[in-house]
Amino acid sequence: MAELPRVVVAAPATGQGKTTVATGLMAALTAAGHAVSGHKVGPDYIDPGYHALACGRPGRNLDPHLVGASLVAPLLLHGARSPEPADVAVVEGVMGLYDGRIGGNGFSSTAHVAALTRTPVVLVVDISRSSRSIGAVVHGMATWDPTVAVAGVILNQAGSARHADEVRSSIALPVLGVIPRDASIATPSRHLGLVTAAERGESESVVARLAEVVAEHVDLGAVLAIARSAPDLDAVPWSADPAQPELENAPTRRRLKRGRVAVAAGRAFTFRYAETAELLAAHGCEVVTFDPAHDPALPTGTGGLYLGGGFPEVHAADLAANAALRDQIREAVLDGMPTVAECAGLLYLCRTLDGVPMAGVLDADAAMTERLTLRYPVATAAADTLLTRRGEQATGHEFHRTTVTPAGAGTPAWRIDGDDVGFASDTLHASYLHTHWAGHPLLAARFAEAVHAHG
Repeated sequence: MAELPRVVVAAPATGQGKTTVATGLMAALTAAGHAVSGHKVGPDYIDPGYHALACGRPGRNLDPHLVGASLVAPLLLHGARSPEPADVAVVEGVMGLYDGRIGGNGFSSTAHVAALTRTPVVLVVDISRSSRSIGAVVHGMATWDPTVAVAGVILNQAGSARHADEVRSSIALPVLGVIPRDASIATPSRHLGLVTAAERGESESVVARLAEVVAEHVDLGAVLAIARSAPDLDAVPWSADPAQPELENAPTRRRLKRGRVAVAAGRAFTFRYAETAELLAAHGCEVVTFDPAHDPALPTGTGGLYLGGGFPEVHAADLAANAALRDQIREAVLDGMPTVAECAGLLYLCRTLDGVPMAGVLDADAAMTERLTLRYPVATAAADTLLTRRGEQATGHEFHRTTVTPAGAGTPAWRIDGDDVGFASDTLHASYLHTHWAGHPLLAARFAEAVHAHG
């Protein structure tokens, strides 16, 4: 059994202020001297960036679709112990409390994660357009599912003390705080959601302001008491160690040779799960970051490339201007350097992005569109490739407003909903699909083995 004080911050719907409150709560507790572990329900990369600023440690994701329900509690415990043990874990929910994968009857919802981890819920409710009706909303949220323990409420966007008192009188649960309307703490958005923490020069000051607001208007002691009421977890922390049982058939880890994996970073490439680097390191790789927009060359000794997600469409001009690095990457990938590219990485490997030159590895062009692609698919490997073997399946997610033409050529990376998509070979795997390698550790093992062999 593992002891971990913890709380889930949820809401009746998206747009209620749960990111603001959750991030502010993490920052306020950290400022008060607590070691706080920040987590996000779902596949989102952006909120964990703000969580990392608030907590001073990597933000983590908890998503039953991406990793399987059995790994959610172990990943929570792992995140709360790495890089050092946390006093409390704060888990930010996704969308409305009971909203999950479409057609999944609430699978991968905030409520599902709260139930899997036996974590009490604090509900954030925007009261700006209602008063006593909020009592009915909270009552419904708290009684809908008996396996979900809604332990308290934070009222957000209160117009006045009188307004807040009217709402408070309608709620049977403890009201832990009342946050007034304050446009100064809003976080700006773009076509795929919030602007990433790495792209906002004022991000640290915004997080500090959130900490002040939450500390002033929320009873931190009451929130901690709820967190400490969470029962011990009957789970073992997840480990990236390839000796764990599920990796018995993985390629043998090379111990005499340490391959170097260059991971794209900077403002254009901010999306990756913390466990990805941990898995690669556990498989004997040295993980280093580089900025495709500004670094003149790949890190010395690079034996593999990991190009994750982000917003290259926003930074296309800077990426294009760094011609020397684009040329080096094109030559390296075409020469067989093991390369994984997810979404933004796929766009970067195309010939052009909105008419601006990219690396030119793929015989394809990318462009922004008005249509949002958002899905939670199960993908099937159509062939033996760098990462996969024919017929294997992986869960993932897609979230983009770009298209790549053609969508695939030659050997596809995946077959999704009957379509062959992406580009793959023995040394390359590029597609829109984001995968969480903690849920599919063989992908990390195969990539690491290829890096060692290429080295």
